[in-house]
Amino acid sequence: MKHSPLLTLAALLTAAWLSGCSDPADKVHKSSASDPQKPSGGSGAGKEYVIRAESTIAFTASKVTRTHQGGFKSFAGKINVGAGKIVGASEIKIGMPSIWADDPRLTQHLKSPDFFNVQQFPVATFTATSITGPASQPTITGNLDLHGVTKSVSFPAAVQVADNEVNLKAEFAINRRDFNVNYPGMPNDLIRDNVVLKLDIKATPGAARPEDQLAP
Repeated sequence: MKHSPLLTLAALLTAAWLSGCSDPADKVHKSSASDPQKPSGGSGAGKEYVIRAESTIAFTASKVTRTHQGGFKSFAGKINVGAGKIVGASEIKIGMPSIWADDPRLTQHLKSPDFFNVQQFPVATFTATSITGPASQPTITGNLDLHGVTKSVSFPAAVQVADNEVNLKAEFAINRRDFNVNYPGMPNDLIRDNVVLKLDIKATPGAARPEDQLAP
């Protein structure tokens, strides 16, 4: 039986539309937000590694019709290590005005009160409160202060620790509405609630360089 070229084209377009509109958060760990936690005791200070500017903090956000890639250009922090694993109150601060997206108009919109309101909330902070599981594949739990809201979130990570460097990679989703980021989008172009965060953190001993600090 022969197929009409129009029907074939329609099927291809439908398949492309469906694949382009899938939710990226369905493929990663979804972190549920809960009340902030106090740091677990007895972890010790450990050796301090400074998070370097060569790291990347990226995100993937999506709406009904499209997926967007983005990230942050300015961040600073430390990772504490003891006995070959992450310990203590490791912390990272993100300069929210440094947010970028793959569409310049979206970049400006994300900075506005509709989303992150970077003038009122210029810094987001994640402070680890506990690290459990194997040293190379721990679950990291910490308080995320974002958009004026502090919640505890947990995510799995892949960690490599050496005397001269710590590498941490993680990919997980958070629900933006947990942090009062509630802009819905247009009725025919709704914005999904879950945002995928992608961390590729490199930290080494020594003082922070100017590029390793938050932009003024």
